Amino acid sequence: MLNLSQNGCSVWVASSTKGLLTPTAVALGKFDGVHLGHQRVIQPVLHAGSQLSVVSSSQSNENSQLTNQEYVYSTVVTFHPHPQEFFTGQPRTLLTPVDEKVQQLRSLGVEQLVLLPFDKELSALTPEEFVEKILVQQLKCQRISVGQDFCFGKQRLGTARDLQLLAAKYDIPVTIVPLETYTGDSPNQSCISVAPTQDTRISTSLIRQTLERGDIERANLLLGRPYTLIGTVVQGQQLGRTIGFPTANIQLPKEKFIPCHGVYAVRVFHLSETPDTPSTESLGVMNIGNRPTVNGAYSSVEVHLFDWSGDLYGKELAVQLVKFLRPEQKFPSLEALKMQIQLDCVAAKEVLGSGE
Repeated sequence: MLNLSQNGCSVWVASSTKGLLTPTAVALGKFDGVHLGHQRVIQPVLHAGSQLSVVSSSQSNENSQLTNQEYVYSTVVTFHPHPQEFFTGQPRTLLTPVDEKVQQLRSLGVEQLVLLPFDKELSALTPEEFVEKILVQQLKCQRISVGQDFCFGKQRLGTARDLQLLAAKYDIPVTIVPLETYTGDSPNQSCISVAPTQDTRISTSLIRQTLERGDIERANLLLGRPYTLIGTVVQGQQLGRTIGFPTANIQLPKEKFIPCHGVYAVRVFHLSETPDTPSTESLGVMNIGNRPTVNGAYSSVEVHLFDWSGDLYGKELAVQLVKFLRPEQKFPSLEALKMQIQLDCVAAKEVLGSGE
């Protein structure tokens, strides 16, 4: 178990169901991205501790030790590794690796994150066994929230409605949250009762597709915040310095989902090592790709900060993607590359509001 805290807030992170903070109010799902739809599922279990946990006489023995004064911990329960990774045996990149997911959950007010080890044993549980063994006995759930499309149990046979019926046997209320939709320009908060299609439903898959296309504005809209790359500055080939555009080479978590190759306008936050010190902000341009002009042999993420001088090696940066400027391309010379970078900087400053 790990307790991560920042600015006085904390999230308990557990990789098993032992030593948990119980009883719990649980939001169930994969929650990769913690996008607007996920946030809607999490909302019903927030501030659970301010509500009294009243235990009826018909509840199971596992819950009978609770009193009507016990604190209920707002808890997000997800799976690790991602179920798709378990079944395919192939690594899956994530919009929000665990550390980043913790940061997003903390900002929402979640008190606990439980990473259920998704293994052969867990995947073999029937829906009834999952409710009894995991939710009732181990998590001591007092209330549950899931999305309308939630499936669980062996071969994903259990639906959200099944969960509601099974949990009712233990007097545990289940909130089924309608799928969040968008109209194409903005998330549509008013029409969530309309049956969504694959094109209108806010989902992790849709956000990945928009990032692969370079449609950063839409991806940020669906996330409810800018898509962010968080990593440590490491030494690169320092070729940018030779043409007057020094860059910070950022090493990202290996499981982080990378958007399409190209140049982006970005806002960069220098993350502080001490919780009480605020992060400083810079503006810049970022390149994701293989640097074909200099025959780069591997993909890299490099950021050029405007009006910045100083040593960034070993520092942690959070790079918020604001707009995709152009695809990566090969130039006939370093001079031609330099001229294009100058144009990229002008375009980025205009997007970011720092130019004329």
